[in-house]
Amino acid sequence: MSIPDQAAEQDRVIIFDTTLRDGEQCPGATLNVEEKLIIARQLAKLGVDVIEAGFAIASPGDFEAVQKIAEAVGTVDGPIVCSLARAIKADIKAAAEAVKPAAKGRIHTFISTSDIHLEYQLRKSRSEVLAIAEEMVSYAKSFCDDVEFSPMDATRSDPDYLYSVLEAAIRAGATTLNIPDTVGYSTPEEFGALIRGIKQNVRGIDKAIISVHGHNDLGLAVANFLEAVKNGARQLECAINGIGERAGNTALEEVVMALHVRRQYFNPFLGRAVDSEVPLTKIDTIQIHKTSRLVSQFTGMLVQANKAIVGANAFAHESGIHQDGILKNKLTYEIMDAQSIGLTDNLIVLGKHSGRHAFGARLNELGFELSEQELNKAFVRFKELADKKKDISDWDLEAIVNDEIRKVTKAFQLEQVQVSCGDRSVPTATVTILTPEGKEITDAAVGTGPVDAVYKAINRLIDVPNQLIEFSVQSVTAGIDALGEVTIRLKHERGIFSGHAANTDIIVASATAYIDALNKLHHALVSTQKLEKV
Repeated sequence: MSIPDQAAEQDRVIIFDTTLRDGEQCPGATLNVEEKLIIARQLAKLGVDVIEAGFAIASPGDFEAVQKIAEAVGTVDGPIVCSLARAIKADIKAAAEAVKPAAKGRIHTFISTSDIHLEYQLRKSRSEVLAIAEEMVSYAKSFCDDVEFSPMDATRSDPDYLYSVLEAAIRAGATTLNIPDTVGYSTPEEFGALIRGIKQNVRGIDKAIISVHGHNDLGLAVANFLEAVKNGARQLECAINGIGERAGNTALEEVVMALHVRRQYFNPFLGRAVDSEVPLTKIDTIQIHKTSRLVSQFTGMLVQANKAIVGANAFAHESGIHQDGILKNKLTYEIMDAQSIGLTDNLIVLGKHSGRHAFGARLNELGFELSEQELNKAFVRFKELADKKKDISDWDLEAIVNDEIRKVTKAFQLEQVQVSCGDRSVPTATVTILTPEGKEITDAAVGTGPVDAVYKAINRLIDVPNQLIEFSVQSVTAGIDALGEVTIRLKHERGIFSGHAANTDIIVASATAYIDALNKLHHALVSTQKLEKV
């Protein structure tokens, strides 16, 4: 397996995406193998250099996901596919086996180096951890040429001890040294100084790429990364929409667009001419919006309206002064073009009489690559929508396609939902569901509102105790005939499960989203039962 050319990578920034590993660790963002594959393919289109596909030793499902992603997108021209591993032989061996199908595989191993972690978590001395780090990097190197090492909680570690651990990792063959701000504790000036200190004091540092990993507990993750780049970091570990543990990871879209919009400022730090127009990363920024939407829908983690770059209001202007300026020249109040991240207000010239070929051609233009089966399913949904909606936007297409291709676990299927409600009547719902055995079952229930009645009827049909902890409805486009997207999250002792659906009928979307979440819960329960039998 090939490794990055350190010299060749010093004049650009490598983007390491951890959406499928650290991003998935946030509560309720659990993804199944098929969903991870879809996201991985989109990340490859986005142009990320490295996909951290998972933690292979964590579960059979994680191992399978890493392996399948390595097979699907780990081509010669594709991204490096990486698996995380603790500094333990079993972890490293599993990671090596999982990434083996990739043309460019990487093992990312880690161990804590802060005194607080050594004392309370590892219960080991500094000398013991130093020896383990060197031994386990060497062990990883016996499987894979491309090895990344992370000293966890680096920003709270003693600098001199950190330098010695990094030197040991280099001696053992680490090609990337990742410096994690594991608890989001650092400030930009401190983080920049840490990276600068590593470059100045770690022997052999020229043999490895310096990487950074950060969390947003104090809202400083992006600022920390930009300061790290100025001081010599050349790989940034981020997640789409900033999802991840606690307050999340550094948001990929924010740090990439900061480097893109302000590249004249950052050019000199990478040894380039100030006025160079060559992008600082290999990211295809036009794919950012689509990737953000896909991850949000699959994980059930909604993007706040005022979120930088990908929020609904990121390119919206309500102030009269701002609107006047924008009409005269966009540069008055916009520092980037909405089209640069893939946003478009274009309406497609398709309607209920449009054919499958024209529909497929438009999807290709939007960047979707569907199988025949997925295209057929999406076309049926398009026809249904065209009968209800006069003007169909690219956003509508994106919603129905993502809604169809994401339905990968269909133990239960919604066959029919009918509600009766009003200000002088009791909300009543009748629901018909197709079971995994192919049997149609029907029940009815009353509730405080139509959605409540629907959910109670579904719960009577699918007897799996759970707690609804989040229900959100968003409009895809403007207008009374807009598609409504419903996202829900269920809590169960097995974890938190999200569901998502889009429809012009909010009641139908609500029912479908609930079934989507219950299917994920059902799949988790069945998988657990199979493992217990084994």
